[in-house]
Amino acid sequence: MKKFLSEFKEFIMRGNVLDLAVGVIIGAAFQSIVTSLTSDIISPILGIFGGMNFDQLSFTINGATIGYGKFITAIINFLIMAFIIFLIVKLVNKVMSIGKKPKEEPKPTTKKCPYCLSEIDINAVKCPHCTSDIPEQADEK
Repeated sequence: MKKFLSEFKEFIMRGNVLDLAVGVIIGAAFQSIVTSLTSDIISPILGIFGGMNFDQLSFTINGATIGYGKFITAIINFLIMAFIIFLIVKLVNKVMSIGKKPKEEPKPTTKKCPYCLSEIDINAVKCPHCTSDIPEQADEK
């Protein structure tokens, strides 16, 4: 049992698990902000044009009420949340790349012989495979 608790403690203290836990907690708090924005501000403003709040849109079939307005509000919540997360990730990626130098592609060290298509050293003037003279304007691929 002691080994089991030790393994569990090691698992829970991993960086990824803690990062995930913090992300979930912040995401839940952020979701309430977006839900409030949609329910308390956006839906009533859209309701001005439609004559009623989206949350109140519904219809009844055989005594069952289907609140499709709440579904529309949930879709708006999702789109706002996804857009804001996209902007945050884009901002974080931009901040993380500020101090980094862009990777330069390594210069090619080989080229192909135009006669036998073997790969040869970039500085070669004669192909070691077919013994042809390599012209200087040969394409480097």
